[in-house]
Amino acid sequence: MSSITRRTALGAAVGAAGLALAGPAASAGAATARTGAADRPAPSAGTAGTGPAPAAFDEVYLGRRIKGGATHGGHHGGHHTGGYSVTIDGEELHVMQNADGTWISVINHYEPLATPKAVARAAVRELQGAPLVPLTLA
Repeated sequence: MSSITRRTALGAAVGAAGLALAGPAASAGAATARTGAADRPAPSAGTAGTGPAPAAFDEVYLGRRIKGGATHGGHHGGHHTGGYSVTIDGEELHVMQNADGTWISVINHYEPLATPKAVARAAVRELQGAPLVPLTLA
């Protein structure tokens, strides 16, 4: 019988996963460097929802139609979005406002940006031409 326990095997697997994640973490600085200065979050003394609503936008960015604007209700009843909706080519991009006033999406969840427009642009860059697939719970 082997002397390897489940605890030892699980510890080795977690360690290997940590090493696998170290590569993307090291390249995070390069991803931040390619993002324009206008996309970077500005320091904020307030909390989410206390300042003015972000400006609405409707533009074509890298060949994709991105739109954003205030909404009432919508996804999760507007709970995470602060009453703001963003779409890429007509498909909803789930966005959330953080407590510090920055914004994130399901595409770039660990890259907070200053505005929903910056989040939409970052998502288009990250998608690299792939379609935005709606989130569904199946």
